[in-house]
Amino acid sequence: MKNPLVVVLAYDGLCTFEFGVAVEIFGLARPEMGENWYRFAVAGVDQGELCATGGVRLVVDGGLELLDQAGTIVVPGWRGADTPVPAELCARLVAAHQRGARVMSICSGVFVLAAAGLLDNRQATTHWRYTDLLQQRYPAIQVTPDVLYIDNGDVLTSAGSAAGIDLCLHLVRRDYGSVAANQVARRLVVSPHRDGGQAQFIQQAVPVAYEGHRLGSLFDHLHAHLAAPHSVASLAEFVGMSPRTFLRRFAATTGSTPAQWLLNARLSRCQDLLENSALSIERIAEVAGFGSVATMRHHFKHHFATTPAAYRRGFASPAGKVV
Repeated sequence: MKNPLVVVLAYDGLCTFEFGVAVEIFGLARPEMGENWYRFAVAGVDQGELCATGGVRLVVDGGLELLDQAGTIVVPGWRGADTPVPAELCARLVAAHQRGARVMSICSGVFVLAAAGLLDNRQATTHWRYTDLLQQRYPAIQVTPDVLYIDNGDVLTSAGSAAGIDLCLHLVRRDYGSVAANQVARRLVVSPHRDGGQAQFIQQAVPVAYEGHRLGSLFDHLHAHLAAPHSVASLAEFVGMSPRTFLRRFAATTGSTPAQWLLNARLSRCQDLLENSALSIERIAEVAGFGSVATMRHHFKHHFATTPAAYRRGFASPAGKVV
């Protein structure tokens, strides 16, 4: 990475979970990742010892001057949607962004980025409880409710607490590839990838046992047969449901449509094969179920803002190098 220093803000009233997410993903020593892994620091918005949610007290690495050195800045929540954001903090964030730092928020931290003007004329998200308030207070922002996170490249926002894990893992995947993101996720014992467009909350969080088994078998089947053609009718027949019931239950279980789920699974397979195999890009397009390189390239460019060939050059492991 060009600048691997991640600086996380801390403040009186700190949101402990969101802060812990950033520390866990960016702040732990990970010697297995090599020498170019993230460096980490905590910048205090307020002077002296800080009080965090749950009675925790913190002494931080430095003040807002640390933002001047950061490659990535994380705002882990904020002490209240109605609490003013200090002018110095806004100015430091704007200056850091202008010199090339990435800025990201978790949950209510979006109000800090909004106050700094970094979200004007951009898409952004936050916890579903705050989306209406954010839109009312900052009409220049294109608030997108019911998604886990939004990546604008240099400014990133996530929904409620746990969605911050998804956004941070997404950034690891962007910076170091899917293998690194999977390793971090494995240590966290969480899913390595949930697409940003997935719904924030799922109507039926825990499916009844019989339907959960049927859909679980379907997911196994799809992962094993990504290259095969699939339709709503064929998938519904596989699980023994009518197409209408299948679509409703699939959305309630995954927060997604079958088409979107398949696209995400195929893109994930492409990333894995580009990183860890020497298969040609043409063969990867076939194996992953895209059929043609043109189709794969279109979706890859749309989702990752790069081409399959460029992704392979940036993230291929020794096994994935084409010689």
